[in-house]
Amino acid sequence: MKRVLLKLSGEALAGEKKSGFDEAVVTEVAKQIKVLADEGLEIGVVIGGGNFWRGRSSGNIDRTKADQIGMLATVMNCIYVSEICRSQGMMTSVLTPFACGDFTKTFSKDRCNKYFSRNMIVFFGGGTGHPYFSTDTTAILRAVEIEADALLLAKAVDAVYDSDPKDNPNARRLDTVTIDEVIQQNLQVVDMTASILAKENHMPMIVFGLGEKNSIIDAAHGIIHGTVVTV
Repeated sequence: MKRVLLKLSGEALAGEKKSGFDEAVVTEVAKQIKVLADEGLEIGVVIGGGNFWRGRSSGNIDRTKADQIGMLATVMNCIYVSEICRSQGMMTSVLTPFACGDFTKTFSKDRCNKYFSRNMIVFFGGGTGHPYFSTDTTAILRAVEIEADALLLAKAVDAVYDSDPKDNPNARRLDTVTIDEVIQQNLQVVDMTASILAKENHMPMIVFGLGEKNSIIDAAHGIIHGTVVTV
């Protein structure tokens, strides 16, 4: 693979703390990203973590405004993880679909390609820039736009199962699954909008547990400990 989009689960980055980010976990992620970057792999990153607000509403905050708060949360998350990557000797940039003053640059494919040519790690914050779309959809969209070879999904769970392993102790782990099966069985690898976008644009996905040793490196090298979602 020459170029990948790495989607980092906000829940997985929290580690045992279960909230916020565990800096030791994030530093380990950064070290793995550096190994791959040093090998010449071009890496884009989308980070979750906006779910605290995304889609929520109340008598005082409507859905659109709640989603906007979630988008801003992902920008902060990207800036934080980007800085940890910089501490490990990498060059990074955070791109957003809307202006954030001097904190980020505006997303464009041309800008991404320029940064990739400079061996930079490119973070995509702010979601799609529109309400009602998750970071799953953002990850697929950016992967398609930058012509990534695959989407790497680093999650708190180690693979795709035929049902939720938290609720069903007999849930069956799947080594491979097609995107059609994901959609038909609502397996929730990513949300339905993202699944359909992946299907229409033939974007393969690799799902694995972030907590496993060298899981990002292994996934990028084709050593699969989780699930391959084929298209």
